[in-house]
Amino acid sequence: MSLSSVRVKKRVLVAMSGGVDSSVAAALLVDQGYEVIGATMQVWDYSQCDIDEGNGTCCSSLDVDDARAVADKIKIPFYVINCESKFKEKVIDPFVADYLKGQTPLPCVNCNTYLKFDHLIHKMRELDCDYLATGHYAQIETENEKSFIATSEDDWKDQTYFLFTTHSEIIPKLLFPIGHLKKPEVRRIAEEKGLVVAKKKDSTGICFVGNQGYGNFIESHVGSQVVAAQRGYFRRYPGGEVMGEHKGIHHYTYGQSRGFGLDHHEKMFVVKVDAQSRTVWLGDEVHLFGHDLQLRDMRLMDQLDENQVYTVKIRYQHKGAPAKIQKQGDGFKVSFLEKQRAITPGQAAVIYKDKKLVGGGWIVV
Repeated sequence: MSLSSVRVKKRVLVAMSGGVDSSVAAALLVDQGYEVIGATMQVWDYSQCDIDEGNGTCCSSLDVDDARAVADKIKIPFYVINCESKFKEKVIDPFVADYLKGQTPLPCVNCNTYLKFDHLIHKMRELDCDYLATGHYAQIETENEKSFIATSEDDWKDQTYFLFTTHSEIIPKLLFPIGHLKKPEVRRIAEEKGLVVAKKKDSTGICFVGNQGYGNFIESHVGSQVVAAQRGYFRRYPGGEVMGEHKGIHHYTYGQSRGFGLDHHEKMFVVKVDAQSRTVWLGDEVHLFGHDLQLRDMRLMDQLDENQVYTVKIRYQHKGAPAKIQKQGDGFKVSFLEKQRAITPGQAAVIYKDKKLVGGGWIVV
């Protein structure tokens, strides 16, 4: 075999959102000698929501332009992949449906599951790439010759919470080039390299909702009859006294303490949402705390030991708390050693053993 027929550099497809993190990830891979191809998924028409493109968004037309400008700067080929129909099917529609069920969904996980680490994995193979890289704050480590996802060096920006559905077989094909860096270092590298996104604002919140809020976004995607059917009553927990009417269960989530429109003086919190009776239960903060939760659709990257105490996060900005996990029927039961605040249906409970991402599932209560 001649030397010319052997690929010296590994080829990498980089998911470029148009933000500073994925831009620096691509630039670092070029520096490391990889053959880099950039790709941006165009997932949403931002004319449908009240938000300025490029201002805290992800993958809008302006973000595509920024990603293309970075690709030109670091001299790599660049593709735009239209994923709007798949994004609607796998991210938008479940988001709307879950809110109508009285849950608080987590669309970023579905975006990773069905687009970044599914759609782009197929594109990676089509382009004969060896790896798929993203700008996630996460790391790939190896133990006993097996690759696993580990938390990043930046505790504040760590994004492993959103990666628990990643299939174990694709982990060896993933690269997270900025996972060993903290955010200020990433911005410094972007400035040193003259990348147009060096000072660009980070994407925040749910990228497709915009300034209209979750409730109004959902109402814009369903008929007036569906909206009317979501209305019901506020009741005082635990006694059940009716406190007034609410404008639809999709406007409320566990732990919420404002926006009720009621004439009351003491501070109250949403402690439960009953979709079947369309009741929003309001109570004292003490009723938000609980020891246990149930998980469905569990995804595991490693075997669970029922005698092991793991760290479990119940939302992205949760610091994580020690808990034991047991198989229970078709699902799993998580029992925290100390009570946790606002365990919310529809969110994820993600399991760690030290820095190692073990897996996770969807919370039901």
